[in-house]
Amino acid sequence: MAAKKTVTVRKVELAGGPVAKNARVWKFGDNIDTDAIIPGRFLTINNPDELARHAFEGIRDEFAKKVQQGDVIVGGRNFGCGSSREHAPLALMGAGVRVVIARSFARIFFRNAINVGVLPVVCPDADTIADGAKISLAIREGFLEADGKKYAIEPVPAFMQGIIDAGGLVEYAKNMKEITVCTR
Repeated sequence: MAAKKTVTVRKVELAGGPVAKNARVWKFGDNIDTDAIIPGRFLTINNPDELARHAFEGIRDEFAKKVQQGDVIVGGRNFGCGSSREHAPLALMGAGVRVVIARSFARIFFRNAINVGVLPVVCPDADTIADGAKISLAIREGFLEADGKKYAIEPVPAFMQGIIDAGGLVEYAKNMKEITVCTR
């Protein structure tokens, strides 16, 4: 008989995570860069609520004044391209946006969004969703619904959803719990 071996693994307790249900869509096009999301002159600000006051300043000035908690950003291709600035998803988070849906994302924005707790969702037909549409997201089921029409979304990996559910990478790491498992 083999000796028992003790292994320590890490576990995270997950929260509810972001939910988009009957959320309003703020529609943007292709190649929305991080400077459009939060202009460079505001990069000395690190508070998400203060950054939110300047989100999309210069390209859609009404956004910062009218965005509401739970609203959703919908973009086309290459959303979040440009500079590697965590300020862009922080500004969105401060504005109450927890979900960004796009046909594709710039890789660095995708990671930064996850790290701060904003869920990037890939939807091949995102550019056909109308500005102002009411949208509901069914992550586990793999679709979203906008104004009564269903759209397929790419699956959200469990580890990524765990980071989002925790409120970002820092909170995810803080909530890690060590447990001991016996194996044979």
